[in-house]
Amino acid sequence: MQRVTSFIPASEGGGAVAGRVELTHDGRHLRRKALKLEDGSSVMLDLKEAVLFATGDRLVLEDGRTIEIVAAPEELYEIHAHGRLHLIELAWHLGNRHLPAQIEEGRILILRDHVIRQMLEGLGAHVHEVVEPFQPVRGAYHSGHGDHHHHGHHHD
Repeated sequence: MQRVTSFIPASEGGGAVAGRVELTHDGRHLRRKALKLEDGSSVMLDLKEAVLFATGDRLVLEDGRTIEIVAAPEELYEIHAHGRLHLIELAWHLGNRHLPAQIEEGRILILRDHVIRQMLEGLGAHVHEVVEPFQPVRGAYHSGHGDHHHHGHHHD
């Protein structure tokens, strides 16, 4: 089984992809795990610290090939508001409850939770069930990937 030796954030690109692994939002928070790729093969991830991966990030194998991380479709609520200010207010209520949320210009996506749905509808939101990849905004205390990757360039 090939071993993952480092990773490359999506923002840095990374050439050709040798394989893909599809993971849910919670499944993309990893430190050590055998990952099954789309083609049925497996690779072993073993990092010094846990990393919250984003869709498009690349895992670098011992032989230099890369595996792309893809956000898996999940059961979500799609939240629509009556206007921009209302959407901002809804985002505030979700943030106040520390819920992971994918915030877009015209909607918010969250993991399904019937209690939160009732709250949102009580606040006047339109809530619909969808199944889509989920890439929530990273929290204020998330420092990104840091400098824990090593892929052939030096930071001066």
